[in-house]
Amino acid sequence: MAVTSKKNKLLKKTGFYIGLVLLLGVMLFPFFIMLMTSLKSSKEAISTSPTLLPKVWTFQHYIDIFNPTIFPYINYFKNSLIVALIAASISVAFGILGAYALSKLKFKGRVTINASFYTVYMFSGILLVVPLFKIISGLGLYDTRLALIITMIVQTLPTAIFMLKSYFDTIPEDLEEAAMIDGLSRLKIIFYIIIPLSISGIVSVFVYAFMIAWNDYLFASIFLSSSENFTLPIGLNTLFSTPDYVWGRMMAASLVTALPVVGMYALSERFIKGNLTEGGVKG
Repeated sequence: MAVTSKKNKLLKKTGFYIGLVLLLGVMLFPFFIMLMTSLKSSKEAISTSPTLLPKVWTFQHYIDIFNPTIFPYINYFKNSLIVALIAASISVAFGILGAYALSKLKFKGRVTINASFYTVYMFSGILLVVPLFKIISGLGLYDTRLALIITMIVQTLPTAIFMLKSYFDTIPEDLEEAAMIDGLSRLKIIFYIIIPLSISGIVSVFVYAFMIAWNDYLFASIFLSSSENFTLPIGLNTLFSTPDYVWGRMMAASLVTALPVVGMYALSERFIKGNLTEGGVKG
C-alpha cells in the first residue's frame, strides 16, 4: 500500500510539472517568436518560408532602434519613464495616506467611501476621456507630460487606496496603541510602523501603478500630439507608418520596451512575497 501511495504521489507530481512546463511553453512561445524575429534579417523576417530560428543571426535591429534618425527610442523611453515613475510615486504616496485614513480612522462617511471604491471597477477608462480632456484643456496642459501624469494618477489612485487599505487592515491595532503610548503622532506611526510593515504591499501597488502608466496607450494617444512628448506605446505605433518600419525592428523595440516592467517585477519579488507583518507582531 505504501509503495502504491508513493507511486501515485510521484505520478501526480510528474503530471503537475509536465502540465506546468506545457503551460509555460504556450505562454512564452509568442515571446520566443518575437525574439527570433528580432534576430533575423529584414528579408528573412517576411519570408514566405518562415523558419523558427534565424538562418543568419543579426543584432542590427537592436542597433537601429537606438539610432535617432531611424527611431527616437531614447526620447520615447525617457518620456515613458518620467510619466510612469512620477505617476506611480504620487499614487503610492497619496494611496498610503488615504488607505490609512480609511483603515484606521473612524469618521462619518467612511463606510460609504469604502463602498465607492468598488464602483471604480464597473466603468471603463474610456468613460473618463471626455471629462478629463475638458479639464486638461481648460488648464492649458494639453500635449504635455504633466497631462498624462495627472491622467495616470486618476486611473491608478483609487485602486492604490483600495489595495493598500486591504493590506493595512491586516496590521494589528495593538501596534498603533503601543506607539501612541510611547508618544508617536499619527504621521509618525505611518512612517515608522505602517510603512515598514507594509513594504510588500506598497511595492506591489507601485509596480501595478508603474505598469499601468508604462503601458498606457488610450490616454497617451488622446492627450499627446507632439512626437517629442510621445511615450513608447505611441512611439511604437508611429513606427508602423514610417518607411523605416520592418518586422525585426518592431519586435526588437517591443522586447526592449517590456524589459523595465519585467525587471521591476523580478527585483520586487522578494518584497511582494514577504510577510513582514508577522515579524512585526512577534517583535
